[in-house]
Amino acid sequence: MVRSYIFVLIAVTIFSSNLVVGKAVSHMSPVTVVFFRLFIAFLITLPIGYKQVKYHMDIWKENWKYLFAFAVTGISFFNFFVYLSLNYTSSTNAGIVEATTPVFSIFLGYFILKERLTRRQLIGAGISFIGAIWVIANGSLEVLLALDFNIGDIFMIVAVLIWAIYGMYVKQHNHKFPVYGGVVIMLGMGFLIILPFAIANWIINGFHVEITDYKGIAGLLYLGIFPSVIGLIFWNKSVSNLGPSLASIFLNLLPVFTTIMAVIFLNEKLVPAQIFGGILVVGGVLLVNLNLKNIKRFSKKDKKAIETTN
Repeated sequence: MVRSYIFVLIAVTIFSSNLVVGKAVSHMSPVTVVFFRLFIAFLITLPIGYKQVKYHMDIWKENWKYLFAFAVTGISFFNFFVYLSLNYTSSTNAGIVEATTPVFSIFLGYFILKERLTRRQLIGAGISFIGAIWVIANGSLEVLLALDFNIGDIFMIVAVLIWAIYGMYVKQHNHKFPVYGGVVIMLGMGFLIILPFAIANWIINGFHVEITDYKGIAGLLYLGIFPSVIGLIFWNKSVSNLGPSLASIFLNLLPVFTTIMAVIFLNEKLVPAQIFGGILVVGGVLLVNLNLKNIKRFSKKDKKAIETTN
């Protein structure tokens, strides 16, 4: 049990580091960062998922449209807008805005999937939204009234909306695919989607990845290995043991861990607006997600069922 909690904390720490490392390599174009992240992750996951890819060709052919939707949203353009936002805003702001993802998800579920919204979810969504707006406006009513927001925060909102759309597709169709084979296919498709944009960018602006840029290369390797692969493995292990309801609560620590790492490694300064807004965002998201009746440790039967699908 203790090991499961350690695994979920490791996963959340790795996921949080994505924004910090992404900020550290923001001297590279966002499309370049996404290109190398997907390429590296694809090479690493290919040996893991190759058998599933090979033995389930009928599934991939039959459901290629859904896989393409996964790749366009969650794999390619979500990451692009995340790294684009980090060219203009802080990792702390990006982490707080990213934490509002469940709010966007429940509203998409309501309007598109016709899912029911509870009063608690509406209150939580409102609190979280106010917190995010307060962070984006830097705690200034003048900025809010003038709609003079940091463009990086706006790009992060776009990324969150794209991820919420991705999550909606996942909820509807992800059960159709073997886990690791699906990851390989999505990464491969995402890589091919971003490839022409990367080539066009390099032709127009030049290829700015220098062999002597050790920090940049290390950052790209980290993004391709840890958030894309290692973090996912730890997350799957923790979900198998704790269950998705309990494990998902730990995702509320993402903005907290991101902020701590940004202050330590990037020397970002924490301002009162970020603290107050971050508390509202995390508190609101907890209200949206928290369902004490469903928070329980998985039984051995549940765990075996999940591991079989993997």
